[in-house]
Amino acid sequence: MTEPYDMVDLILAKRQGEALTGDQIRWMIAKYTAGGILDAQMSALTMAICFQGMTPRETGDLTTAMLESGTRMDYSGLGAPVVDKHSTGGVGDKVTLVLMPVVASFGVKVPQLSGRGLGHTGGTLDKLESIPGWRADLTSEEIREQLRTVGGMVCAAGADLAPADRRLYALRDATGTVDAIPLIASSIMSKKIAEGAQGLVLDVTTGSGAFLTDPAEARELARTMVHLGEHAGVRTRAILTDMSAPLGFAIGNANEVREAVQTLQGRGPADLVHVVCVLARAMLELAGLPDADPRRALADGSALRVWRDFVSAQGGDPDAALPEADHSSILRAEYDGVVLDLEARAFGVAAWRLGAGRSVPGAPVDHAAGIDLRVKPGDRVRRGDPICELHATDPDRLPRAYEALEGAVSIGDATRWAPAPLILGSVG
Repeated sequence: MTEPYDMVDLILAKRQGEALTGDQIRWMIAKYTAGGILDAQMSALTMAICFQGMTPRETGDLTTAMLESGTRMDYSGLGAPVVDKHSTGGVGDKVTLVLMPVVASFGVKVPQLSGRGLGHTGGTLDKLESIPGWRADLTSEEIREQLRTVGGMVCAAGADLAPADRRLYALRDATGTVDAIPLIASSIMSKKIAEGAQGLVLDVTTGSGAFLTDPAEARELARTMVHLGEHAGVRTRAILTDMSAPLGFAIGNANEVREAVQTLQGRGPADLVHVVCVLARAMLELAGLPDADPRRALADGSALRVWRDFVSAQGGDPDAALPEADHSSILRAEYDGVVLDLEARAFGVAAWRLGAGRSVPGAPVDHAAGIDLRVKPGDRVRRGDPICELHATDPDRLPRAYEALEGAVSIGDATRWAPAPLILGSVG
């Protein structure tokens, strides 16, 4: 059978800045998913996209093609609004662990298909897998039943959900073609639309610990994803949040779960609580509950009850002790003054080097490894005061983690520090 297109022709067209047609894009994605296009050819095309970009129409066609490569989940019949959330990631970002129970406590159904971490940003599933017995893999039937009874779940995406993106993302990660906005947007939105929610809130992070460090690029990504969601019939809103410093005090896996539980008990750090409440309000508005107060769910224990039910439903013990590292070391302040900055990416890399993250997909993580901050920007310290405590199962990992933190802590005069907003704006 003669193919309607030639992949080399598509590569050359995109390299020269031409727009691909919808038929070309659909053919290419279907052929690649079926194994009929070489990885080398697809990587050449994604590199051309990194340099030449895509039109909004092309990005929409790419998203649709990846969405149609698999199944689309259907939550009709649950008798309640279904609202999803996605974050572009960051350092210390345990927002999902708190946000899902908060929103679900108001009767909204919250399906969270999440992933594992790679590099300096932690993965939600890695954090939750530090809970003894907790499992990430649920069948479609189990997902529906848990949404019906508990109200929310967090699990791994099935292999039949946008399988084209699964192949394409692995390729992009290995070829340095991750950071093109059309590729990021189509990757995220093909999966989120396939998840079947009626509403979607996007937490688009920016700053040193985020995927996109430039706020202008983050806003462009937010606009692109909101357009894709609305075009697909999903009410979509994006919130831009600052990830210049780690969120909360815990960076890792088990220690982030501990901090999330403390937050659900009404004892969370102010920055984490603020971001959770802003995102929760956006989700509740999309669910038709504009007057619902997320802080009430943290204060009266209703969100904590959802958390316990959720952990139990997925095989975990909400009362079990979490892993703790055998070795720790304290980084201390070198000067008197005010903490001006804690560079988020450096802390993420340090936690990764301690064993809390992975550099190869599928590699294990050390759930006990990580970093606990003792201060936040704006805090006054004296020379010798603890800045953070590093935790490692393997003590040989500590020196390289310290190397990552060289220059990451800025201390100076109080007149040089001013609080920066956590919420940078919204789209949609």
